[in-house]
Amino acid sequence: MAVRAVRGAVQLDRDEAEHLLDSVEELLVEMLKANELSLDELISVLFTSTPDLVSEFPAVAARRLGMGDVPLMCAQELAIAGSLPRVVRVLAHIETPKSRQELRHVYLRGAVALRRDIAQ
Repeated sequence: MAVRAVRGAVQLDRDEAEHLLDSVEELLVEMLKANELSLDELISVLFTSTPDLVSEFPAVAARRLGMGDVPLMCAQELAIAGSLPRVVRVLAHIETPKSRQELRHVYLRGAVALRRDIAQ
């Protein structure tokens, strides 16, 4: 097994707690599904959110999905002029036999614009 990282992001329509949690849950489920991962294969997950998202911690969504024993951390994304607003990004460290090239990174809604080259 190798240690790898899977990325993802979602752009929200608004800064509202339940919308944020539902959107992050959707992203995490899609990331797991796209890479055929179980919760046991997660090592840790880092979340960042743009400074305009203040209604809830993205990690709460992971806890709601059963990631209670997975180390989670939230941080604020850099406030760069002209950057995409209302975005939660995810970097999940995993154990997998897959190569880097086999991994699928998931970008939902407007976040596809962040990485059109690798977005699923």
